[in-house]
Amino acid sequence: MAKPTPRRYELTWDDVLAPEAFITGLPPAPARTGAREEPPAVRWALMAAALAFIGVFLLMPLAAVFSEALRKGGEAYLAAIAEPDARSAVGLTLVAAAVAVPLNAAFGIAAAWAIAKFDFRGKNLLVTLIELPFSVSPVVSGLAYVLVFGAQGWFGPWLQAHEVKIIFAVPGIVLATMFVTVPLVARELIPLMQAQGRDEEEAAAALGARGWQTFWRVTLPNIKWGLLYGLILCNARAMGEFGAVAVVSGHIRGATNTMPLHVEILYNEYQFAGAFAVASLLTLLALVTLAAKSLVEWRARRQTQAMG
Repeated sequence: MAKPTPRRYELTWDDVLAPEAFITGLPPAPARTGAREEPPAVRWALMAAALAFIGVFLLMPLAAVFSEALRKGGEAYLAAIAEPDARSAVGLTLVAAAVAVPLNAAFGIAAAWAIAKFDFRGKNLLVTLIELPFSVSPVVSGLAYVLVFGAQGWFGPWLQAHEVKIIFAVPGIVLATMFVTVPLVARELIPLMQAQGRDEEEAAAALGARGWQTFWRVTLPNIKWGLLYGLILCNARAMGEFGAVAVVSGHIRGATNTMPLHVEILYNEYQFAGAFAVASLLTLLALVTLAAKSLVEWRARRQTQAMG
């Protein structure tokens, strides 16, 4: 009886590129083609719609602010900014931001480090509490501070007895500003530090590095761009906050009015030149913030590409 001739299999490049066809004997799947490009007319229409939206809803209002601010000339513009109440509002806004931003930075770094580098009970609760200011109206947060520190609040009698004033004073404005801006730094750092993992910190600890040494030489260099980005956003929100600050400030001219509150008062009194002059300062701060944000993003991309 003749022995059956063994079947020979020849491996080709098609089998290498589509191994499932060689193994199963099924015909290879058709090659995927590239993504279909949209016609040029569609692309131009989408770009035109986006530019029109930006022009109508963003650029035109900004141009109107500067136009109204300078309508009576440069001397009137400078006089409105140099007016004592306006200078007081600018100074108070800078003080509130100068206090709130560093404190929020310290809290954001500590919270992000704890959430990203350690496992503990209540981690999800901590994340939820950090997000709370985004869910609560700024007006409600201001009323909460009045309830706690106001004259009829929980600590009101004790504060009055010790002549400590928080509501309708600078401390209340700082507290309200901190409340609405507290998530901004932490939100930038938590996902960044979670993506980086714990390997470098654990390696530094294994080599004998202390906590502060690990932070300054390992953690901080890895998060510096995310931290700077969060600080820029936090500063912009602190200077432009209105709702919470309006509740706790008392609208005392020359004492507790920040720049947004001063703009409101001038506008309600039909002093449009002064209102738009101070509003133009806030607009300039927003534009500087946007430029700084873009610069940070560009530097971060360049560093990522260089490391890759």
